[in-house]
Order: sequence, then structure tokens, then C-alpha cells
Amino acid sequence: MDNNGFYIGNVYIPGRLVLGPMAGVTDLPFRLLCREAGASYLYTEMISAKGILYNNKNTELLWATDEKDSPLALQLFGSDPDIMSEIAKRIEEKEFDVLDINMGCPVPKVVNNHEGSALMKDISLSYKIVSQIKKSIKKPVTIKMRKGFDKDSINAVEFAKAMEDAGADAVAVHGRTRTEYYSGNADWEIIAEVKRALKIPVIASGDIFKSTDVYDCIKTTGVEAVMAARGARGNPWIFSKASELLSGKVTYDELRKCGDKPNISTIVETIKRHTKMLVDFKGEYTGIREMRKHFSWYLTGLKGSASFRRRINEAETVEDIIILCDELLLEKKSQKE
Repeated sequence: MDNNGFYIGNVYIPGRLVLGPMAGVTDLPFRLLCREAGASYLYTEMISAKGILYNNKNTELLWATDEKDSPLALQLFGSDPDIMSEIAKRIEEKEFDVLDINMGCPVPKVVNNHEGSALMKDISLSYKIVSQIKKSIKKPVTIKMRKGFDKDSINAVEFAKAMEDAGADAVAVHGRTRTEYYSGNADWEIIAEVKRALKIPVIASGDIFKSTDVYDCIKTTGVEAVMAARGARGNPWIFSKASELLSGKVTYDELRKCGDKPNISTIVETIKRHTKMLVDFKGEYTGIREMRKHFSWYLTGLKGSASFRRRINEAETVEDIIILCDELLLEKKSQKE
């Protein structure tokens, strides 16, 4: 196996490791940390086409990027082909490389507005959205979809082929239906069926929680790339370890034994750095409150960290988090002595 790159349209993706879009998570600071760890291709948080249309002030922060943040997909959601294509044309000069259309979000407020995964119930409308956007812009256009809407409408292969015919340059497939949300096990075999049916690149998504999952998913599906989303929260090292595994620098059995997370000193230093990046990006009030969830994710699986995860909700300043980090490091070192 390897970590060789591939093309989405005319955009080269320098590897097989993808960070999936997550609302409230995949902002610029987190993306940069994941890039440093080895993520090859990343997405912005999901952005509403109507939000752009009506000049929602929060939108600007969602597509904020810098020169290190490439290749990058800007993910747009909506259901009106005219609005979608007009917005795509309006924002094409922004600093992103690929425009991705969300057709997989399972959240009720999105689905009830006939957006996200609701589009999988209407192939003709989804076809029109993709084809109109393709005619409006020169940048590659991709979609993110699911296995189907529910167990009675598993149409991933048919849907993906229609999107390819509409002009999509790649598809990302989550191996669950909308009604499954994130429960049960992701169906990698349906992703393999999509891969066999298409000529364009396919990115697999679902149940990628450790670096060995990346290897297993590629082996099962034959896809060009694998997307980690929830599995990367508090664990950007999933990308560095997966890269080492795919490149043959470490064995599968070694990674199963030692896991992806580094020593406590590295985790603590990453938390401190992430905190500073978030505060610089969003200000201390917002940055600290958003860092609370990241702090808890970083400590997931770390024995004896429950009290620190509880205390993080009281943090109000950068100094509060630094103190917690230093106490955590001191406690872990004393436990080893």
C-alpha cells in the first residue's frame, strides 16, 4: 500500500489522508494542526449558500484560510440550483481549490429544509445542482453523500453515478444512511461498490478512528483516499501514524499495539498551542469556550483524566488552560515515578 496522491479535476491532492468537515470543529486552527500531522486534503466547515446570499457575518470566519491551508475544499450546502450556482460563481475567487456540495448532512434542521442528505431522495434535483454549478465555475466540483437516506432507499451507487454524469470531479461517501446518523457500523462494502462503478476519485468515510482503520478501509474499498472526521477530534496524530503505515515506516501490528496518540508531554504542548491558535483566531472569549471541547477530546482514553475534563468547563482564560495542562503533566509524571 502507499500514500500516493491523486487528482480531483486539475487539483493535485498529495496523499490519501483527508480531514472531513465538522461544524464547530474544522476551523482554520484545527485544519492547520491536522495538516502539520499529515492530512493531505481538508474541508471547511459546512457553509450555507443562503447565508452567503443574505450576507451572514459568521460566514467570513468559516472560509478563512491562509497560504498553508491548501489544497482546501470549501463545502457549500443548499437545495436551490439557481442560488447554489450563483453563489458558487460569486465566491469562486476565494482562496479554496475545490467546491464541495454537501448531500450527506443528517442534522434535522438541514434535512427538514430539503438540504444535506435529503437531496439523496431527489436525484434529478441533485443532478441539476451539480450540473449548474459546473457550468458556473472553473474550479473542480465534488459532493459528499451517504449510503442512502434510509434502509429502504439505499441508492449510493445510482446516486454517485448520476453525480458523475452531472460533472462531479469526485465523491466522498459515508457508509451509513441518514436515519442511521452515526450509529451501528459504517458499510465499507457499499463504498467499494461505488468505487467500482465510477471513473472519478472516491473518498471513503465512516468509522475511521485510528490509523489502522485507514489501512483496512483502503484495502476493503480500493478508494483513492480515506476521510477521518470524528476520529481526528483530539487526535490529529491519526494522520501522521496513518502516513507512516501507508508508507511502510511502521507495521500494522506495531500501530495496533501502541496506538496513535503520542506521549503526554506532546499532547499537553499541542493543547497549549491549539489554545493560542484559537484565541488568536477568534478572540479569548470564544476561543476558550470552543477549546473546552477540544481539551476533553485530547484527553479521551487517557487514564485518570476525568477530573481535568470536568474542570475544563470552568476555564475562562488562556492562563486557566495552561495551569490545567501543567497540573495534568505533573500528575502524569508523578504517577510514573
